[in-house]
Amino acid sequence: AASNGSIKVVFFPAQQLGKAADHYDMARDGIADMTWVNPGYQAGRFPMMSVGELPFLISKPGGGSQALDTWYAQYAPTEMKDVKVCLTHVHVGTLHSKKPITEPGQLKGMKVRPSNGTVSQMMSLLGATNVQVSAPESRDALEKGVADAITFPWTSILTFGIDKVAKFHNDQRLYASTFVWVLNKDWYAGLGPNQKKVIDDHCNNEWSAKVGAAWGDDEDSGQGVLEKTEGHTIVKLTPEQHKAWRDAVEPLYTRWTEAAGKAGHDGKAALEAFRTELRKHDALN
Repeated sequence: AASNGSIKVVFFPAQQLGKAADHYDMARDGIADMTWVNPGYQAGRFPMMSVGELPFLISKPGGGSQALDTWYAQYAPTEMKDVKVCLTHVHVGTLHSKKPITEPGQLKGMKVRPSNGTVSQMMSLLGATNVQVSAPESRDALEKGVADAITFPWTSILTFGIDKVAKFHNDQRLYASTFVWVLNKDWYAGLGPNQKKVIDDHCNNEWSAKVGAAWGDDEDSGQGVLEKTEGHTIVKLTPEQHKAWRDAVEPLYTRWTEAAGKAGHDGKAALEAFRTELRKHDALN
């Protein structure tokens, strides 16, 4: 509407143009003009963006999205140089399982479907085996015993029918997944001035917060639904148990700062700068 019909959008919601893990390259190569990318599907390719996936770091999706978008602006021109980055956003998720889990040590020997590369590292660190299946395949994996637990946002548990299998849900902000809207550079360059203004008016920090809040808050609302659903248990953790989880995953922060260093950045300073941005938006876990 903002372009008065001069920008027409054809939506491909079911991987018709390519697999989810290929969406960045699809925008780069012009297979699509704009794509929605989950960088966590390509672990190690976008080390700076993966800061948003670190466990127990982001508490709120709206403020967390705005903080990540602001912080990542300095890294996007080099880390995602093949495309024009529009905006970033996040959602927050937790652990859902077929039996209650309160201690990180309970994961040892379990089979867990991770949501992104950092969560996969976390599960390996805690002694679990990662089961790599797509979101639509997750319910089947749990039903057949291929997986014992899954990391997922709240409402998606209901959307994908995983609530029929996983009955225990941890009340913790365990991790976040990051998402980026990216544009093909040639497509953007070929737009007229008024069309570019329409794109630019929606590719900014304000819209990052709006998208993050709308998407993430809807995901979080699923917790309230499950709390009222017969047969489901929200697993509450004590302060001591929360601390045990945080202590157990601390090595992932060291790994991230080292990866940032290999990418040519001061990892410790970058992490602290991101924490500062999260504090500004009341989104630090």
